[in-house]
Amino acid sequence: MEVIAITRNARMSAAKGRPLARECRGLPVSAALKLVEFSPKKAAVILKKTLLSAAANAKNNNGLDTATLTVKECVFDESVRIRRYWPTARGSAHPIAHRLCHCKVVLTDAKEAK
Repeated sequence: MEVIAITRNARMSAAKGRPLARECRGLPVSAALKLVEFSPKKAAVILKKTLLSAAANAKNNNGLDTATLTVKECVFDESVRIRRYWPTARGSAHPIAHRLCHCKVVLTDAKEAK
């Protein structure tokens, strides 16, 4: 059985979260949480929140034991961009794109992961 949790429109570039997400794939939930907890990156806060949400979804909605769950998929995808303009000389302006991202975590039973 698969359990999904998604954090949408996090105020961070998706490229900053992808290396951390790559490290979490295939790990048990407890090991992934330890990895994320001691990481100094901003993406670690978002990923930890999403991992805990997915584990809570598995326990409360599906009655699964969180000790047997593994991270099947962990992805940071791009979201919309907040567009702003920075005023520059002679009345012109330069565009600024504030990037947002989605964090998606899929947990699965150990039986299906093999």
